[in-house]
Amino acid sequence: MSEKPPFSLAIVGFIRLESSGGVLIVLATVIAMVAANTPLAGLYRLLLETPLAISVGDAGIDKPLLLWINDGLMAVFFFLIGLEVKREALEGELSSADRIGLPAIGALGGILAPACIYTALNWRDPGAMDGWAIPVATDIAFALALLGAFGQRVPVALKAFLLALAIFDDLAAIAIIAVFYASDLSPGMLGSAAGLLAVAVGLNRLRVTAVAPYVLVGLALWVATLKSGVHATLAGVLIAFCIPMRDAHGHSPSVAL
Repeated sequence: MSEKPPFSLAIVGFIRLESSGGVLIVLATVIAMVAANTPLAGLYRLLLETPLAISVGDAGIDKPLLLWINDGLMAVFFFLIGLEVKREALEGELSSADRIGLPAIGALGGILAPACIYTALNWRDPGAMDGWAIPVATDIAFALALLGAFGQRVPVALKAFLLALAIFDDLAAIAIIAVFYASDLSPGMLGSAAGLLAVAVGLNRLRVTAVAPYVLVGLALWVATLKSGVHATLAGVLIAFCIPMRDAHGHSPSVAL
């Protein structure tokens, strides 16, 4: 009989599977649903409300764990999606206008149809109408995770379509929040974010392919975007689009990430 591999090797092998991310997010979803609908709900809520703070002198960010996930980890998620969409747009399944037009139209339909249905059902209730934008945002992270659970059995074109749709959908949702719901926008921080984005674009135009400068500018852009009152996931997408696709030797700088 062959010996079973050590537990640590089994974990490493699982992580290397293309479907591991999808399996983990489905498992996490099941655990969260159980926790939210059982006597564990109180502990689950306390976990999400746990305060976490990072400060330097008098400046800092102090948010509950839930908002660190929504504003921090989701920014990283959309940064990675942005890298993948850029690769597909320049070299892959979305490299022509007719191909990228389909997910753009799909995202537009995914925004207008739910908003119209919600409005039709709630237009007589002014309080409920304040939530018309809620069904506009699609849970692309979960959809991508489900696709990932099937690994290489999912066509590349379908993944590229969903990735592009995710970008269009969430950029539109961020714009809607900024225009219709943001009441605390900081002009100073918006200006800082615009300046940092200009720096990142400048690095791209100068053909800087080292990853470190983009990471540093991206972190500063994330803080400025967060403090400006606009959803911080936008910073992840924007900095991803600024990273060059190839260096002088034809290598992709994003591989280092």
